[in-house]
Amino acid sequence: MLSVIGRFYFITSPLLVFCISNMASVYSLCLSKQQLIGILLIIIFFSSSTAKGCYKSIISFGDSLADTGNWVILLQQNKPTPAFPPFGGTYFNRPTGRCCDGRLIVDFFAQKLGLPMVPPYFRDANCSNCRKFRKGVNFAVVGATALDNAYLARKGIINELTNVSLGVQLGLLKTLLPSLCSSSSACNEFLKNSLILMGEIGGNEFNLAFIQGISTEVIGGLVPEVIKAISAAIGELIELGAMTFVVPGTIPLGCLPVLLTRFQTPNKQAYDRYGCLIWLNDFAHYYNEYLKKELESMRRLHPRINIIYADYYQASMPLYLSPRSFGFKSTLTACCGGEGPYNVNVTLSCGDPGTKSCDDPSSYVNWDGAHFTDEAHRVISNGLLDGSCTIPRFEFPSCAS
Repeated sequence: MLSVIGRFYFITSPLLVFCISNMASVYSLCLSKQQLIGILLIIIFFSSSTAKGCYKSIISFGDSLADTGNWVILLQQNKPTPAFPPFGGTYFNRPTGRCCDGRLIVDFFAQKLGLPMVPPYFRDANCSNCRKFRKGVNFAVVGATALDNAYLARKGIINELTNVSLGVQLGLLKTLLPSLCSSSSACNEFLKNSLILMGEIGGNEFNLAFIQGISTEVIGGLVPEVIKAISAAIGELIELGAMTFVVPGTIPLGCLPVLLTRFQTPNKQAYDRYGCLIWLNDFAHYYNEYLKKELESMRRLHPRINIIYADYYQASMPLYLSPRSFGFKSTLTACCGGEGPYNVNVTLSCGDPGTKSCDDPSSYVNWDGAHFTDEAHRVISNGLLDGSCTIPRFEFPSCAS
């Protein structure tokens, strides 16, 4: 019989196996020659690397949690702090434009799948050597939002970091595709064999709104709009041929040193037992539940498409619940920053004069007040890549040679 597990088909009947290996036997009623050829073709197809999940490319959208260098490239005339030490010192031994001491989650995905680190699109936006984007391209930019800046401005939210929203990033991919594939069918095949990382994107709308004092009514109203923008982008990519999406939820916002500093209060009831702000984590839960429901609706609409919810929140929580089991000594204090209880100075960024970096970033969960360290990203990525923090459970195979 033919068993179906996920999108894979397995021949499980002993009789069928016997017939294949004993074509001249008395079991002549089992399969005709044409049927045997068809079965062999199915076996060959489903044993291919792509069918196993060894994707040929990673296409990444998002914000600072996924940016591998675009923001620094875009600001060549006035380079931001991720262009300088101590950024990048742990893994790359140099700044790469990542908001981290080392690798991001997208880097751990690339390593697991045996692909190169995903290059930033703006390193070669003129496409002088587009072939390098065949195995991956990253459109994520620090400060990017799911909604465009004009829309946010009408809500009173000002984004001065970038105007490269999710819609702009998607447009850049559409512009790039003809340089990567020779026809629409070839582009369809390219996207079908690519893993699409949809962020994290959408978090900056809320971070900016919280910090700028926007009302909770306006912030709550943004949630469906942000998720609608993410859903629409996924829909467009499906039409172009993409078949596998990883869609992250937001992280535990109430555990970020930058927000703990901004909303510090003497009211002990505002914090959970781990020192995180309850109301911010409650909001993160609310957003994630809304996103999960939307993705479930999309799965019903597109049953042949892999739409995987990446639970960044749950994958992050072990860092706070049992930090010592992972070798962390500090969970809520930034490794690199200014002063204060969380080592965060809202007027200074990591790398600015007057800031300092810890001696051992691997013992810290947080890097600069708003982003995780390389070691924290490794722990989070493990929970995603083994499927324990994805919905549906989707274990990514190791494809590294």
